[in-house]
Amino acid sequence: MKLKRNVARGVSCTFLAIVPPLIFAYYYGPDPRSTGAPGDAALACAQSGCHTGLPKGGPINNYPGFGVTATFSSGSTYTPGGGPITITVAVTDPSNKHYGFQMTARLESNLTDGQAGDFNTAGSNELVICEDNSSKGPKGCPSSAPVEFIEHDYESYLQVGTSPYTFTWTPPATNVGNVHFYVAGNAVNLNNAADSGDHVYTASYTLTPGASGSGGTPTISQNGVVSASQFGAFATVAPGSWMEIYGSNLSSSTRGWSGSDFNGNNAPTSLDGVKVTINGQAAFVDYISPGQVNAQVPSNVGTGPVVLTVSNANGTSAPYNITVNTTQPGLLAPPSFTVGGKQYVGALLPDGSTYILPSGAIAGVNSRPAKPGETIILYGIGFGAVNPNIPAGQIVTQSNQIAAPLQILFGQTPATLSYFGLAPNFVGLYQFNVVVPSIANSNTVPLTFNLGGVAGTQTLVTAVHN
Repeated sequence: MKLKRNVARGVSCTFLAIVPPLIFAYYYGPDPRSTGAPGDAALACAQSGCHTGLPKGGPINNYPGFGVTATFSSGSTYTPGGGPITITVAVTDPSNKHYGFQMTARLESNLTDGQAGDFNTAGSNELVICEDNSSKGPKGCPSSAPVEFIEHDYESYLQVGTSPYTFTWTPPATNVGNVHFYVAGNAVNLNNAADSGDHVYTASYTLTPGASGSGGTPTISQNGVVSASQFGAFATVAPGSWMEIYGSNLSSSTRGWSGSDFNGNNAPTSLDGVKVTINGQAAFVDYISPGQVNAQVPSNVGTGPVVLTVSNANGTSAPYNITVNTTQPGLLAPPSFTVGGKQYVGALLPDGSTYILPSGAIAGVNSRPAKPGETIILYGIGFGAVNPNIPAGQIVTQSNQIAAPLQILFGQTPATLSYFGLAPNFVGLYQFNVVVPSIANSNTVPLTFNLGGVAGTQTLVTAVHN
């Protein structure tokens, strides 16, 4: 069943001939049509020979309080022609703690073969395949096999994830009516065998069309504002930090800011008429689309519970309540840098192209472990005021230093910081030049920080080898 796709990923045919396919296949994702949707395998991943020990397959498990769930950044609607919607799939189980999944999106007018929208991965452990078992290419799936399936993808069954999967779905360009999502989740016992110790769950969701992206009053989704997702995606923000706003009708165009939008070193507070206001102050807008707007919180916003709105030519959104803290620090840690269930910090060597990860950990990413004594570069947002003062919304043109005491630790060992302030030539981005301390070799060194004596809340690791 799986051999065709695995050959495409570079596994030798000799190796495939030796390894029994029933044991080999499932950690890098099920065959297409394993979601339980109409036209798919009714037993999903519990079909015979998959995550079951029964010759005829089954069962679909139903443990109260456990199962597979999907959450959508747009709530229960989609915007025709709008920007990508972030989807998070999570599996919970009373005994097994390693999970996989497969999801599909179908037109209500054709639940069996009607592909709706377009899936895209956000992490290295996800893959989009077509119903002919091929990987989706840059132009999508072929017309002869149009239905897409997004699913987990691992190089080894021992790496199967323990965290939720997050990816995006771009709605159809026009109103196609209701879109139905079907998802199957499997919780595995990591014995690398098809048996009843694995548990399979299914669920379905429906998104209804909202107003088109070209008109209508802006609407901010429930839980639709977070600090930048690559830096922790916190529900609270801070003066000078970056935030992502999700919803519908936020903009009629899609673009990021350009040099012509700046007034000298000052960032724009409006792009194509799209504005963000927080506690009565204009935020600095760097990206707009119908479904997402990115903005920097102004320095003079104050702290505590405040109100945020998005406005454009069609009106102003209902007020959205959010809390502003003095600081809301987060280090760059892209979800795609999750390896073996561990979230790696986005650290770079000074060459700007070599990431600090176990060598070869992510296909296509140039990486190696750091060495004690060398300097690596981390980035962050939300770390607060700097000296000399540089307000939000300005390109940084001088060296500066974070005002609050900052400590970065590798395990229990503090590192020396040769620079810790706003990054030159950027807006609202902090840079940390960190000298790696002398510690034992490990591919999973815990990396933590505390700012002003308060520990950061991200759980991060890095790799260090002599």
